[in-house]
Amino acid sequence: MLNYLWGFMILTGLAYGIVTGQVEALSNAALDSAGEAVTLAVTMLGIMAMWTGLMEVARQSGILDRLTRGLGPILRFLFPRIPKEHKANEYIAANMIANLLGLGWAATPMGLKAMRELTVIERERIAEKRGIPMQEVQLKKASDEMCTFLVVNISSLQLIPVSVIAYRSQYGAVNPAAVVVPGLFATLASTLTAVIFCRLMCRKGEKS
Repeated sequence: MLNYLWGFMILTGLAYGIVTGQVEALSNAALDSAGEAVTLAVTMLGIMAMWTGLMEVARQSGILDRLTRGLGPILRFLFPRIPKEHKANEYIAANMIANLLGLGWAATPMGLKAMRELTVIERERIAEKRGIPMQEVQLKKASDEMCTFLVVNISSLQLIPVSVIAYRSQYGAVNPAAVVVPGLFATLASTLTAVIFCRLMCRKGEKS
């Protein structure tokens, strides 16, 4: 769907440029934007590599395990059906910590691993319920845990929006960190709304 959307936008832009006689300006803008995209990608790659490396150091040194235990009450509230010692908790906690620091790119790998573990949990749950091998289970819809993780991940409470600060710095903002306080309040509101919504929907599903 996104391919069609982007294709439509590109074709619309080209058509508008031809009709208005701005083909040269359109070509220059495309080339300038391509150069800026490469510069921005290199800048963000360095930031992502640094924070992803720090997260890996934290995992291997045991810091991430302690942070996971610290987030235990929150994880049990949001995901009461996930076993306490399951590896999914570690990935979810790492994803939340990265999001708290505003490292959306660094949070993505842990988010994908967490979703994979949640898929395994749901398949095991269905296999046990139906009395069939897990290999025969085909998921047709996301579980409550998967939906909750996705919604909370998208709402993403951020204490320090590192990625946004890096973007603002890249484009010459006078005070790149000026978004910290407004961002904190905005993401706090979105996260609280997401948590309330998820818990209400999960309880509704349990009763039905």
